[in-house]
Amino acid sequence: MPVPWEALIPFGLLTVMFGITGTAFNTAKRMTNDGKPPRYNLDSWDSMMMERDRRLTGSLRGQSTDPIAPKEFATNSVWDTERVH
Repeated sequence: MPVPWEALIPFGLLTVMFGITGTAFNTAKRMTNDGKPPRYNLDSWDSMMMERDRRLTGSLRGQSTDPIAPKEFATNSVWDTERVH
């Protein structure tokens, strides 16, 4: 039984296009996460630590090894305004 070689051309094109799309999506996802893989199943603790890291370093995925926080960290609180009753 002969093989329909003409069918391999569209199959190859589809395979290549899905591969390019997947690679581009993975690259875009990693670039938005500072070159690190994306995080999944974040709980409130992880979100709180990511917000703290963003305030310390300016990036959600950045981490600082300095034992003392910069001066700006004291005034850039998470609480922008508080409601006074």
